[in-house]
Amino acid sequence: MARRRSRQDANIWPGFVDGLSTLLLVVMFVLSIFVVAQFYLGEELTSKETELTRLQARIASLADQLGLAETERDQLRQRVLSLQDTIEQKDDELAGLTAALAESQSAVAASAEELDAEKALSEEQKSEIATLNAQLAALRRQLASLQEALEAAEAKDEEQQAQIENLSSRLNAALARKVQELADVRSRFFEALREALGDRDDVRVVGDRFVFESDILFGSCSATISPAGQAELRKLAVVLLDIQDEIPGEVNWVLRVDGHADAQPLGPGCRAYFEDNLQLSSERAMSVVRFLAQNSVPERRLVAAGFGSNHPLVQGGDLARNRRIEFKLTER
Repeated sequence: MARRRSRQDANIWPGFVDGLSTLLLVVMFVLSIFVVAQFYLGEELTSKETELTRLQARIASLADQLGLAETERDQLRQRVLSLQDTIEQKDDELAGLTAALAESQSAVAASAEELDAEKALSEEQKSEIATLNAQLAALRRQLASLQEALEAAEAKDEEQQAQIENLSSRLNAALARKVQELADVRSRFFEALREALGDRDDVRVVGDRFVFESDILFGSCSATISPAGQAELRKLAVVLLDIQDEIPGEVNWVLRVDGHADAQPLGPGCRAYFEDNLQLSSERAMSVVRFLAQNSVPERRLVAAGFGSNHPLVQGGDLARNRRIEFKLTER
């Protein structure tokens, strides 16, 4: 019985080996198919990637072409607009040429010989000749008109230039004459005033001005002319009235009265009447102008100005000399 079991076990093993071999062959076959499928799939993927790269490059190229096409489209639009403007200009020119052609045809119709010659020409030649004739006539008219305008402009320019030079020369001569006349009158005025006032240390000539120290005309911190100051100003008014007839009528002269003060601040009592030295000097100048006007000097020949302490005669030392009234005979 043991021998029978051993024989049966020996019979099972070959079948098991055969089944296992068959299974191994099947597995190897499946693996082979899988490897082959992987190979072909890899090739296919590589091909697809290559195709995808080519398509991307194509898309980029098309995008560039699209950008160029849009640029070209914009240029074409601008060109179309330009051509439209050109067409409108040509339409205007055509209208003018049509009118010129009609005029030319009317003139040609008056001559039988010219009419026969016109009939012998083709319509195209007739149009070209008429256009050229009209353009030539228009250019000749424009040239003649421009030449006339140029000649007129040159003549007018020469005439105006001569007038300007003449007026400039006359004006300079007149100004020089007026300046000299006024200087002569001022010199006589100063001389006569010096004689009328006598030899005084507190009245002097400084440049083109006659200078009165304020102490002659006003009391301390006052814009009211003192009696002594009124007497001196009456002498000035008399001299001015005597000499005004010697001033040429075309000289528009004025006597400018300038008030000046020193840099010393006003005291408390003085500030009750005047805000500062500028107001004090202005009020004094106006008081002198009013007094001269009351003594027959024409008001239109008088001007008052206050400068405060802005234009001192001296720096340091006797600052009282900066408190003064100046008279300047000048042209308005």
